[in-house]
Formats: sequence, C-alpha cells, structure tokens
Amino acid sequence: MKSEEPAITEKVFLIKEQLEPFSALVKDTSNKIKEEGISNYPIFVAHQDETNIGIPIIKRTENGGIWSINASTLEQFYTNKLIKKEKLEDFKNLYNNHKHDICYFVLSEIGAQYIFVPA
Repeated sequence: MKSEEPAITEKVFLIKEQLEPFSALVKDTSNKIKEEGISNYPIFVAHQDETNIGIPIIKRTENGGIWSINASTLEQFYTNKLIKKEKLEDFKNLYNNHKHDICYFVLSEIGAQYIFVPA
C-alpha cells in the first residue's frame, strides 16, 4: 500500500493544478453562498463524469477542460447521506481550519475525496 501513496499524492497535486484556473469563479460562488445565508460550508464537486450532486456552475463541455464543477453545501451532503451525522462536527472543524481555502469534493480515478485548495 505504501508504494501507491506517492502516486496518489502526485495525482492530487495534478488535480489541484487543473482546478486552479477556476478558482476566481468558485471563490465568488463560495462567497455568495455564505453572504446569502445559504450555508457557511460550501463544497464544490469537481467531476469528469455526470453527477447529480449540487448545481452545475462550470461544464467541461463548455470550457474545453476535463473538469465540471457543481456548487453544493455541507447541508446538502448530509441530506444526501454523503456525510454521516457522527462526522459532521469533524468535517466542520476540518473546514474551519481551511476557511480561506476552497473545499472540493473530487470524483476522479483515485476515488472520491475532499481536497482543500488555496483561494
């Protein structure tokens, strides 16, 4: 298992680089979600295949890239059973430790995982 970890770390770094061009739009959307009182915990779903999680804000078919991004929230993740009740406080603490970053839920060939990217 240890030999797979560097490969995964490299893939996460590559994903962060690929998402960077969208950071301004995603940061604006995150601020609007917070300012409008929708949620204090916006989550952006980055995906290459179709997903019904969140509301599409960037479509890969329109931007010529490989990523589509949907806007969602912790509350929606909880409602859709993507985060269990017993993990809510842990997630909020992790999120608050990265409050100046963008929270992505990335669906890729390395599985589904949360990635925090500097805004």
